Amino acid sequence: MTRVDEGRQALGVRLRELRVSARISGRDLAARADWGPTKVSKIEHGRQLPSEEDLAVWCRITENELALPDLIATVRNVNAAHLEWRRIAATGHARRQRQSIEREAATGLVRGYDCLLLPGLLQTRDYAEAVLRRCIRFLGSPDDLEQAVAARMERQRVLREGLHRFHFLIGESALYTSVGDGAVRRAQLEYLHTMMSAERVVVGVVPNTAEFIYETTNFTFFDTHLVQVETISAELTIRQPRELVLYERVFRALAEQAAYGDAAQTLIKKALAEGDL
Repeated sequence: MTRVDEGRQALGVRLRELRVSARISGRDLAARADWGPTKVSKIEHGRQLPSEEDLAVWCRITENELALPDLIATVRNVNAAHLEWRRIAATGHARRQRQSIEREAATGLVRGYDCLLLPGLLQTRDYAEAVLRRCIRFLGSPDDLEQAVAARMERQRVLREGLHRFHFLIGESALYTSVGDGAVRRAQLEYLHTMMSAERVVVGVVPNTAEFIYETTNFTFFDTHLVQVETISAELTIRQPRELVLYERVFRALAEQAAYGDAAQTLIKKALAEGDL
């Protein structure tokens, strides 16, 4: 189930609660709204996303007009959250990287968690090239590898300019993920080791022995008002306060278990040694 599916279902549950509290049957609500007989059921079971007009009608009939602003924010969030990767990739990965430049430049504090790859802002050119080449091949998108790599490298200027701050959490497994050949991976881990002492950059490695918190994929926090999540088929943009609270909770829990400083460097050296690099 995708987050969009979950969002529709959560919204449906909330609307059903409003209807039941008003002691109105689904059939009666549909009749009063002049809707088809199955529309209420589809909305409440998450099979159909209501329009903002639908929400206004629902709140008027159930006498819950005060709930309308939050419901509208929810449906807008669901609509905005799901951006198809193929649609993004159709215009090339370089464009996507340049969008990141703008977003990161406008952010004071960037926090991210990556479990299988190292963060884009900490990648060497060769590592980034290997990653982006694989993405282009997997998605079958236009081959703009050279421009995409150049844009990703340009993103890293934000680490050196301005007053931006960064807190990266990296899963220990990411230190072992095969990207490119052995030389590429060795250079990347050595560069990561160097970046741990960079000004305004905090790097923590979440060990494989860390306690389970919750099902977690890669995500990036931009200040405290926006989270970006990358999945196989979509990029999710999360702005809903009650959802941001959950990501904040997960990030803090991961950060508490992460290794920093000498302890993190020990894990990196271990990855270099065990990988025979």
